[in-house]
Formats: sequence, C-alpha cells, structure tokens
Amino acid sequence: MSFQQPTPKPLAPVPGRPAAHHPGLHDHSAQGHSLEGALQQAGFYPRLVADVVADALDGRDCVAHLVHLETHFDRAEVRRHITVLVLTEDMLVITHVDDQQLDEAGEQTVAQVSTESVPVTQIRSVVLSYVYAQPQDYKASDPVRELTLSIAWSGGQRLDMGPASCGDPQCEADHGYSGTIAQEDIVLRISAEADGLQAVQDAKLFARALRAVNTGSAAPAPHTGPGLPPRPRISMFGNRLSRGHQR
Repeated sequence: MSFQQPTPKPLAPVPGRPAAHHPGLHDHSAQGHSLEGALQQAGFYPRLVADVVADALDGRDCVAHLVHLETHFDRAEVRRHITVLVLTEDMLVITHVDDQQLDEAGEQTVAQVSTESVPVTQIRSVVLSYVYAQPQDYKASDPVRELTLSIAWSGGQRLDMGPASCGDPQCEADHGYSGTIAQEDIVLRISAEADGLQAVQDAKLFARALRAVNTGSAAPAPHTGPGLPPRPRISMFGNRLSRGHQR
C-alpha cells in the first residue's frame, strides 16, 4: 500500500513581508512531507508554529520530525492543539501550541506556546505500541492501524490506580488497590483512521531516527538542500546542550 500523499503548497507570502526561510526546517524524503509542509498540512497557525520551532532549533538542522494535531470536543466547543517533535543530532525539541478564545464571538484569540529542548543523551526510553487489525490474516504488507509513541527523559512517572479485585463478581471484600506505573514524559497516539496511514508511517520513521541518535548508531543525515553547505557540527558537550526554551 502506498503512503505517498500530494505535495502541499508552500506557505503563501504575506503582502509587504519577505517570504520566511527557516534554516532548520528541511525536507526529508523518507517522510511524507517536509517539516514546513507538515505544518501547512496540519493548518494550525502554520506560520506561527514554524517561526517558534525555528527559534527553538537555534540553527540546528532537523534530522527527523513529527507533527501531531489533536482535536477535542468539549460540549459545544471544538478545541485543537498541535505538538511538534523535531530531532537534531544532539537535541529533541518539543513544541506545543494551544489556542484560547477570550470572548464568545471568537474575535479575540490568544495562542499559548511552550517549547522544551532535551539532550538526546538524557532520553531514557522510546516505547512504541502497535495496533494491527485482523491479526489472524496478517501479511507483511499490512499497515499499522494505530501507533502510540512514548518518550521518557526526566524520570517522571504516571501512576494509574484502581480498586483491586479477586475475580469473584459476588465478593464484597476489600482487596485494596492495584495499579500500574508508566515512565513517560510525552505520549502521542497516531491513528490511521484519524490521522491517515502516512502519519502512522511518519511516526515510525521518527521513532527509528530517535532510537538511532539516542543509542549512537547510524542515523539519517540532515538534508541541507542543494547548494547549501553543511552546518558545523555542534559539540555534544557544549554549553548550549542543556539550554531550555521556555515561553
């Protein structure tokens, strides 16, 4: 099954303003879209998000990227927010943008932006969970229907608790509580039904690149584009390594 999608149109220039060029937002032919193309495809303040991501990259080249747009329905209100993961040779840059209406008419809106830069040497685990449909009929060409990407770096843990049970539906005794502990800092769920098969494939490629950089194995080289000289490699132990970007 082909995962190729139509090439998105570039961001339209704003009258009176030169077209924005972001050094770190390059094309990656293995993925469905370039980073800027993926932001345009998501359609959630693409110019704003592109500027924020480019600022957070501090001139680093993008090795791989993942753009995930989520939509939630809160009663009569539709809420959307976007998460952008950008992997460089030494950093994982996470950008999250949400918006909020200040009045009922929706004429006054603010965007809330947060970015975080995590050295890849601090990433503790990369977990992928897959969902396949009709596993009894599985073939090597069958696509993944759903994928959950979990990345942990700070040691933070999520605890899910609930009443314990002995399995007897008639038992009324107190068996205490049971639960699970999951180590995670960010979790993204990508579904073929909601996001498309290409989005699932892009998430797999991003996780593969992240594992390669994190474990020190061969990783995809950043694409600098024709005619552009390669950027100087940033030391893994430079002062900028642990610099955060908090807005």
